[in-house]
Amino acid sequence: MGMKTKIALGAVVGIAVIGALSANAGDGDGGAKSGDRTSASAGEKQDGAGADGAKTDGASEAKPAEDKAAEKASQAEQFKAFVQKNGTPKEKDAVSHVTKVQGADEQNDILDAADVYTDFTGGIMGSGTGPAKLIASAFADWKDSENGLVTIYDADGELLGNGQF
Repeated sequence: MGMKTKIALGAVVGIAVIGALSANAGDGDGGAKSGDRTSASAGEKQDGAGADGAKTDGASEAKPAEDKAAEKASQAEQFKAFVQKNGTPKEKDAVSHVTKVQGADEQNDILDAADVYTDFTGGIMGSGTGPAKLIASAFADWKDSENGLVTIYDADGELLGNGQF
């Protein structure tokens, strides 16, 4: 396959992916009433007052305090808490090295990708490749997607491993 053919094929695939993502992006209201949506319309004021002048603070008062605390925790903290509760001893040890998790909060089951950063060093030839597989396995237990890929990185941003979730 020639270089021009590979580039053209890559462009076609890229356009198809962008089209699929934009088709699924939508505004998400699903025909809901204007009071149930999450984004502001042009008729609403910037200071938090609705079109009828009623003050809205944007926070839902129906949520319990523990749900609000769970939402404020970082993705890495949520992942670690899940593994501490449900993981094996080896998974708990591996996940204790996780420093940051990105991309786990929003999923669309089309192209879900999450990144997990650790404090391991040495890249793919270092000692973190074995625990990286355990981290990927624990991540798959935590999050579920029809087409997800989790990638594990070391402290320098080098690839340690990946897995499907």
